[in-house]
Amino acid sequence: MAIRVRKEKQMHKVFIVAEAGVNHNGSVKIAKKMVDVAVNAGADAVKFQTFDTRPLVSKNAPKAEYQMKTTSINESQLQMIKKLELGINIHRELLKYCRKNKIVFLSSPFDLKSVDLLVKLGLRVFKIPSGEITNLPYLRRIGSLKNKVIISTGAANVSEIRLALDILIKAGTKKKDITVLQCNTAYPTPACDANLLAMCTIRKVFNVKVGYSDHTQGIEIPIAAAALGAVIIEKHFTLDKNMEGPDHKASLNPEELKSMVNAIRKIEKALGDGIKKPSVSELENRIFIRKSIVAGIDIKKKDVFTEQNITTKRSATGLSPMEWDNVIGRVAKRNFQEDEKIEL
Repeated sequence: MAIRVRKEKQMHKVFIVAEAGVNHNGSVKIAKKMVDVAVNAGADAVKFQTFDTRPLVSKNAPKAEYQMKTTSINESQLQMIKKLELGINIHRELLKYCRKNKIVFLSSPFDLKSVDLLVKLGLRVFKIPSGEITNLPYLRRIGSLKNKVIISTGAANVSEIRLALDILIKAGTKKKDITVLQCNTAYPTPACDANLLAMCTIRKVFNVKVGYSDHTQGIEIPIAAAALGAVIIEKHFTLDKNMEGPDHKASLNPEELKSMVNAIRKIEKALGDGIKKPSVSELENRIFIRKSIVAGIDIKKKDVFTEQNITTKRSATGLSPMEWDNVIGRVAKRNFQEDEKIEL
């Protein structure tokens, strides 16, 4: 996905989003360190989350099972999320810091107020999290901005994706500006539930650009997604998996993030342009692996070339074996020694 934000940033076939999410634990200092890690890893963007806790979560909302395992059992979901909220001033500071370090700043808004905050900050790419794929007024608002949209599809089916796309497009966003990400909302996602081929189904059914937002452990599955044609890969990372917070344990550490980015960069180079032709690196080898028509035994002048006295052997510096039928039945114009290239 060609999200051209800064001319200095090299464009890649796979746009890699290092998902900081809420792993900053509400600290701008940690958030900036995460930006540094994303830059060092070679990611194209670093993404945070923008939300206003009170209208997002009710005071009685329970935590997800994975959140119960990774945070204090004595705090509610509201209390947990409130600690992870970033105000507009911190957003401005992080946006400025990202620009300084030549990496794209992204954030997923979780409510209409947060959408407006990101608009105020001048964002031109909006990432819709899986939980908002059935939120009609939210989708309509983002669609009306007519910017680039990345939408995750965790827990959604084909009909829900179709409806969400229809809302975005009818509101004003062009289909070509939308990228749909296959996603699973389990933290962590079992490998057997990643369903990477669903990404291919989405591409075929809706004729849209596709990508993958990953919550599995390790780096193998997002690498596989890149090989399947994902134009965006999104992956959570953290400074330390042992930090307190809901998402750290299901995230990559800095070394793993860098390894994933490096592997995806190799994959995108290996994908090539899809045109089947000899590569520059193999052209010089072609004559050594192909064959020519040669004398299978000593042949005398005026002998007739037959399948008993000619054969094919390396290297391809003489007549191509594709000329075989044109050679059979012809008369030798001179003597040929065994293994000598046949000439007509």
